[in-house]
Amino acid sequence: MSLSYPYHRFRTPARRRFATLAATVLTAGVLVGCSDGGGPERDVDAFLAGWRSGDLDAVGFRDPTGTRLPADQVAEELKALSGELAATPPTLRRTGEATVTKDIATVPIRVEWSLPGGATWAYDRPLRLRQGKGDQWQLIWEPQIVHEQVEKGDRLTLRRERPTRAAVLDAAGQPIVAPRPVVRIGVQPGEVDDPTALAKRLDAAFRAVRPPITPPVDVSDLPRRLSAADPDAFVEVVTLRHEAYRQIKSRIYHLPGTKFATEQRDLAPTREFARALLGSVDEAQADDLARHPGKYAQGDQVGHGGLQGRYDDRLRGVPGVAVLIARNGADGRPLPGVEVYRHEPTAGQPLRTTLDVATQNAADGALRGEKRRSALVAVRVSDGAVLAAANGPGAAGENLAFTAQVPPGSTFKMVSALGLLDRGAVTAGTTVDCPKTFVVDGRSFKNSDDFALGPVPFRTDFAKSCNTAFTALAPKLGPDGLAGAGRTLGLEGQWDLGMDVFTGRISADGGPTEQAAAAIGQGTTLVSPLAMAGATAAVARGRFEQPKLVTDPAPAKPAEPGPQLKAESVEPLRTMMREVVTAGTARALADVPGAPVHGKTGTAEYDNDPSHTHAWFVGWRGDVAFAVFVEQGGSSTSSAVPIAERFLRALP
Repeated sequence: MSLSYPYHRFRTPARRRFATLAATVLTAGVLVGCSDGGGPERDVDAFLAGWRSGDLDAVGFRDPTGTRLPADQVAEELKALSGELAATPPTLRRTGEATVTKDIATVPIRVEWSLPGGATWAYDRPLRLRQGKGDQWQLIWEPQIVHEQVEKGDRLTLRRERPTRAAVLDAAGQPIVAPRPVVRIGVQPGEVDDPTALAKRLDAAFRAVRPPITPPVDVSDLPRRLSAADPDAFVEVVTLRHEAYRQIKSRIYHLPGTKFATEQRDLAPTREFARALLGSVDEAQADDLARHPGKYAQGDQVGHGGLQGRYDDRLRGVPGVAVLIARNGADGRPLPGVEVYRHEPTAGQPLRTTLDVATQNAADGALRGEKRRSALVAVRVSDGAVLAAANGPGAAGENLAFTAQVPPGSTFKMVSALGLLDRGAVTAGTTVDCPKTFVVDGRSFKNSDDFALGPVPFRTDFAKSCNTAFTALAPKLGPDGLAGAGRTLGLEGQWDLGMDVFTGRISADGGPTEQAAAAIGQGTTLVSPLAMAGATAAVARGRFEQPKLVTDPAPAKPAEPGPQLKAESVEPLRTMMREVVTAGTARALADVPGAPVHGKTGTAEYDNDPSHTHAWFVGWRGDVAFAVFVEQGGSSTSSAVPIAERFLRALP
């Protein structure tokens, strides 16, 4: 489709007039319209199109003195002046009437550059054209066409303006990560006579820090680094939080060559504080730059993993950009750039969570000495707020508290018992035999350490964690009764709390053997610590309420509350969970101060070797429900229960 534009012919050479051409048609940001007539508009349109394409052969040029210029020379100069913006030519259009004085026409144009981050730099420029012989118009080329302050030899450059990263907030609205003092420890090589001896003394001091520095400080190559460095250099060894440095200051401060620099860095309250859940903020890595070209630049702070990674776009904000004119001085050296445009960065938005600093510190402290992969998650009973999500040092950054998919073992007897009580299959006082073994379709189930209780009240079977009693009762749950009971406690639900979570998978519709295994938390049933903490809180509360973690922005689709649990079922279950502590497998918690502790221990086989078991404890005290998990922890009484005790004793 061709378009023509009307124009007025000149009446006299002394008073030439040109009407404004109709609006230039742009498709996909590229100028496509042009004039049919021979006025300056046609040449302006050709220049604007050529600026974008890089081909100016359709335009005639002269410099301000009237000397003809080759089109390719102008194209090269235009590209050089555009500098860092040359790869993304501007959108261009005529914006007003041509003004003619004698043989000079002036046409206003609009220049719009699309800058990184979505900013648009727009300004108006006049184009001047000279009419030559035969009424031909030629554009007067001058650097100021690109921008009024641009001169020959200049180039446009970009400077990225980094935004202020917002904080992840705790339940009180305070930043979890905040500026905290650190000490950079280094060595000046010229002051060290025996680098090997120095390395040994530093290593011994670093190993004495409590809690241990993770990962450990490796000074094995320090002698080599010192010999390779300049005598006056600062060879950095490690950066420690100020509280860790204070522990060993007297041992390292006067060592030959040691130097110390105090700084502030954005850090969580402790090194391990909800580490896997929070994630980290680091300089943009090579894979960040490769996966998101244009989004990140070298030196940007980027969230990796956890909440920092999930909400990186919200927390990091939007970078700004400045356009500068770069030029060299008379001696050829670069001069400071002249800023001609600035788009201010937009600061990030904070992320508010339900985490409670005191509870998280107690959870982290309880796991601190546990070398095996482990997790502890705490939920407030009254409203489901996640107060703490801790992962032991062995988890290596993995958020087992939310995403582990492991069998729950005997902690699932809490669910089985609720199902049995709901169906009226038993009461807390019903006598149920607890033999040493119980066989289902040829498979023998046994109790831990092969104990037997004989005929005892069901509450005793629960408190002592008798497997054989529960496997014998499994048929009374039916093929899907266990799954139904679990779902009333929120298991297998679609939770939206702002982070990924595994809510469980409960065995259903299996044969007799699978039903028996499922009743004691084995078979194909899998859970996460958070799923079990949520289920435990539901028992304490009397109704399932989805755990909450991120409150601003609020999750879009949280799970609906569950049905009110039957009082005739849940009240006996609570009593039985108290007896686990007063007379059962968790008696070590009986003297923990504060409100009475309720709970259930659990060991869970995870392969065909009965000696390979995970350790669990789930329970609540007052308004805090929690779950402890230790991978390959063996007996819960020797691993999970002591962790629970340390946690409860550390709570305020």
